[in-house]
Amino acid sequence: MSDGHLRATYNEIHAIIGKASEKIAPWNPDLFVAIGGGGFFPARVLRSFLKHPGTGKNISIQAIGLSLYEELPGTTSEQIGREVIRTQWLGPESRALLGRRVLIIDEVDDSRTTLAYAIKELQLDVEEQLKSFPEAEREAKRTKFAVFVVHNKKKPKAAELPADIPYFAGEEIDDLWFDYPWEARDIYEHDRLTLE
Repeated sequence: MSDGHLRATYNEIHAIIGKASEKIAPWNPDLFVAIGGGGFFPARVLRSFLKHPGTGKNISIQAIGLSLYEELPGTTSEQIGREVIRTQWLGPESRALLGRRVLIIDEVDDSRTTLAYAIKELQLDVEEQLKSFPEAEREAKRTKFAVFVVHNKKKPKAAELPADIPYFAGEEIDDLWFDYPWEARDIYEHDRLTLE
C-alpha cells in the first residue's frame, strides 16, 4: 500500500466471497444481477458457493451495465462521478425478475450511488411488469431484492438503500482506492504490490 491504494489477489477475493456466501445463503437468492463491469467476477465466483434453492443447480446471472466513474463516449466531465450512466439494461428480460429473490452484485460500495440507482430502476421495471397481472396476483409475483458487495467503504454515502433491502458486504474497508485484480494489465505486478 505504499502508493495509498488497497489491493487483493484473485485468491484473496475468492476467499472473501466464499466467506460472505455463508451470510448470504439463508436469504436464498435464486437470480443474480451483476453490475458491470466490477460485479461480473464476484457474481461468477459466488455462483460456485451458492446454488439455486429450488433445484440445487447454478444460479443464473443477468447483467446490467452502469457507470459512474468511467469516461464513456458521449459523457461529459461534469457527469463523471456525479451521474449514473446506463450502458446495458435488462429491457424485456426484466419480466424474468418477477417472483424471484434477486441478489444485485457489485465489487465495491463507494458512494452507494450506483447501487441505489440499480435498485430503484429495477424496482420500477418490476412494478411496470406487475401491471399486466390482476391485482390479486401481484404481491406473489413481486420481486425481492438484496445487495452483495465484495467491499464496503467505511464512509458516509451519497445515497441510501431502501430499509427492506438486505445488504451483505464481504469486507469493510477504509476509504482508499481499491485496485482489483481484474483491472490490472500486469497481474504479476498487481500481486507483487499486494504483498507490500
